[in-house]
Amino acid sequence: MSLRSALLTLLSAGPHTGYDLAKNFHSSVGFLWHAPDSQIYPELKKMQVEQLIEGYPVPWGSKGATKTEYAITDAGVEYLNTWQGQAVTYRPERSEVRLRAAYFEFAGDGDARSCLEGHLAHYRQVVEDVRRQIHELEEHASDIHQRRLARYQETEHAKITRFKIFAYEGVLRQAEAEIAWAQDGLAILDEPQTAESSPLA
Repeated sequence: MSLRSALLTLLSAGPHTGYDLAKNFHSSVGFLWHAPDSQIYPELKKMQVEQLIEGYPVPWGSKGATKTEYAITDAGVEYLNTWQGQAVTYRPERSEVRLRAAYFEFAGDGDARSCLEGHLAHYRQVVEDVRRQIHELEEHASDIHQRRLARYQETEHAKITRFKIFAYEGVLRQAEAEIAWAQDGLAILDEPQTAESSPLA
């Protein structure tokens, strides 16, 4: 279960409250494995029951209140080691935008253009976000990454950081390919024979 693995990787950098874990998830590993808060919190409870993590109260505020902080256990670390030794599962393609593009004969040119321009806008934002993430890793500006590095020998820091960047570069290249693909589609719409066509009745 990749959500579980993603959460455990964050906790392997150090203890988190549920709020901090969700926040760091969305600003880091969430670029590699998306999940809403509605999935994160139930998964934390499941992992606690299975003793992959432990939860304990920590002070919160000035009136004696507490909140739960979570830490990975030895069993959680073992889970990550086992997960890394398993083969990657590749799922069949399910792309709504490509399904639509394959049947643009049912769309007017305006709708087809709107679809592709929306695709462009989405992946341009992805490029911007991922480049920012890569920059933070290169500059060691990420607090959670600094906490992670502190748990390893200094001789390992460069390799750990490089593979983080490598992962985000994969997302970046995919996003750039999606941008190029959408631009190709817009170019098809601008071709004279395409512009003269009309949707099926």
